[in-house]
Amino acid sequence: MRYKSILLNLGIDGPIEPLALVGIDLARRFDARLIGFCAADAPLPVTMAPEGAAIAAELWEQSRDEIRQRLKDLRGKFENLVAGAVETDWRGAVENPDAAIARSSRLADLIVTGAAQGASTGDSYRAADPGSLVLRAGRPVLVAADGSASLPTGRVVVAWKDTREARRAVADAVPLMAMASEVTIAAVDRNPDDWIRDGVKDVARFLDGHGIKARTEILKSDDEGNRLVDFLASVRAELVVSGAYGHSRLREWVFGGVTRSLLDEVWLNRLMSS
Repeated sequence: MRYKSILLNLGIDGPIEPLALVGIDLARRFDARLIGFCAADAPLPVTMAPEGAAIAAELWEQSRDEIRQRLKDLRGKFENLVAGAVETDWRGAVENPDAAIARSSRLADLIVTGAAQGASTGDSYRAADPGSLVLRAGRPVLVAADGSASLPTGRVVVAWKDTREARRAVADAVPLMAMASEVTIAAVDRNPDDWIRDGVKDVARFLDGHGIKARTEILKSDDEGNRLVDFLASVRAELVVSGAYGHSRLREWVFGGVTRSLLDEVWLNRLMSS
C-alpha cells in the first residue's frame, strides 16, 4: 500500500518552506504526485449607507486581487522548492479555505496541513480550520508538527479507542506505519477491562497481517487526553495515529477532549481520520 496523490495545504500567510518540505519528503517516499493547494478569501464588507456600497465593493475586490497575486507568488515558490523532485500539480482558489480544500480532497489519498495555533481556528477567511478539515475532507489528514521540514516515522503510536474513526485511521496510516521501526497501540481508560485488551490485541493482529509488528499499552487514567499526551512524550513519539471525534453545532466543530488535546500539541505529527 502507498499514497499515490498527496494534497499539501499551504497557508497564504507566512513562510511555506517547512510544510512544503514535509510534503516533498512524503511524495518522494511514496513516489506520489504532490498537489500544492492554497485558498483564501476576503470577508464581504458590511455597510448600511447606500453611498458607501460602491466604495466597499471596490475595496473588497482589491482585497481579492491581492489574494490572487499572493496565490500566484506562492505557486512560484512552491514550484521552486520542488524543482522537479516529484510530480506536481497546483490548485489555488479565492474561496473559503474550508470549503475549497474539502472539495479538492477528492484528488488525494492523503492531505498534509499545518496547524501552528493548534485547534484554534484563526482567521477562517485565510486559513483552513484543522478540525473542520479532518471531519469534512473524507480523507486522512496529516497535521504536521510546527516548523518541521520532514516527517520522521521511526516511533509511531496509535491512540486507540474502539470507534469507527479510530479503525479508519489505523487502516489509513498503514503506509506510514510500514516504515516505522517501532509501533505502539495505546488505549487509555479509567477501568481497563478484557474488552479493551481484546481490542488492542485485534489491532495488533490487523497490523501484523500487513507486516507491521506492534506492541500494546493499556494506560489507566481518568484524564484520557492528558495521560495520552504524557505517554506520547515519554516514548518520544514521532507520529500519533488517531480517530477524530466531534459533531457540528452552529457551523463549528466541537471536539472531544482527546481530539482537541492532540491538535493542540503542535510538537507532534498527527494523522487523523473521521
